[in-house]
Amino acid sequence: MIRPKFYFSKIKRRFLGHVWLARAVLLFTSLTVVVLGLLGLFSIVKKTPLSYYLEVAHAFLFAPQNQIKSNDDRTNILILGRGGQGHDAPDLTDTMMLASVHHESGGVTFVSIPRDIWHKPLRIKLNSAYYWGNKKQNGGGLVLAKSVVEEIVGVPVHYAVVVDFTLFKDVVDELGGVQVDVENSFEDIKYPIAGREVDDCGGGDPEFLCRYETIKFESGLQFMDGETALKFVRSRNAEGDEGTDLARSSRQQRVILAVKNRLLSRYVLLSLSKLSNIKELALSRIETDMAALVTVVVARKFIDARDNFRTTSIPEELIQVAPISSEYDNLYVFIPRANDWSQIQNWVRENL
Repeated sequence: MIRPKFYFSKIKRRFLGHVWLARAVLLFTSLTVVVLGLLGLFSIVKKTPLSYYLEVAHAFLFAPQNQIKSNDDRTNILILGRGGQGHDAPDLTDTMMLASVHHESGGVTFVSIPRDIWHKPLRIKLNSAYYWGNKKQNGGGLVLAKSVVEEIVGVPVHYAVVVDFTLFKDVVDELGGVQVDVENSFEDIKYPIAGREVDDCGGGDPEFLCRYETIKFESGLQFMDGETALKFVRSRNAEGDEGTDLARSSRQQRVILAVKNRLLSRYVLLSLSKLSNIKELALSRIETDMAALVTVVVARKFIDARDNFRTTSIPEELIQVAPISSEYDNLYVFIPRANDWSQIQNWVRENL
């Protein structure tokens, strides 16, 4: 005699087995219909503007490597940060980084490049290449900056992006602020106040102290809004090691990582309004030679690499401060310890 409980379990197993089979068939049928529908839709809109948006969606979903330039499985992007309007030298690029996307591993390496490197053939500091390129011809800033950086680092620079510092500030505020790990405490008593670069301070202050404010940061994890983060990365007059160009590069890397973490958080990625606002900010204050499809592919590469970012800087032992002389236009500049850039180029290749 079959027990009722055992009989009921047997029937339930058979029933559920058929249910899951039915669901699988239904799912497969639905997917087939969707695919056929999309193919039909694509054939209709192929010659309309909508085809462009489908192409963009495909680039983002699949990030095809053949859509972007690369060498040795890497795409290198020069990132420049300029002061913009309201600063005494709006087109000098005080922030310079090389972002290298490795397609096989999916990682991204950021290499900070000191802005005060001296380029002997052009007799300019590295941070003025963008300025002089634009002086020569409209749009020439990106071309010259890429060319000069290629000479120094010894790897191809495929694309360049120029970011206005006011964009950086506004994006941080749009993100709701960022958490930054401040490595060393420091104080800067001569941080320039935007718009007061030529203030004569009433004529009674030979040091023009009215042009500056004092900023101070304590070591440890700190929450920063856009204005605070901008001061943190731009400070250059702190006493001790934090007053060097190399220390500032390190601070910039820390803030960029903090922005990356916030930007790729659910708080932002699931907010259409924030993404839309950031897109509008970026379109209004970014200059780049990347086409739209290239930008989409690079953006997807950056998103995929969100847990595989690495930051580094050109080591101090490979460069030195040049003697103040007419040979370097009496400027504070860095030159290679070797007679050429070969040591730095070897270091870059090894660290990429």
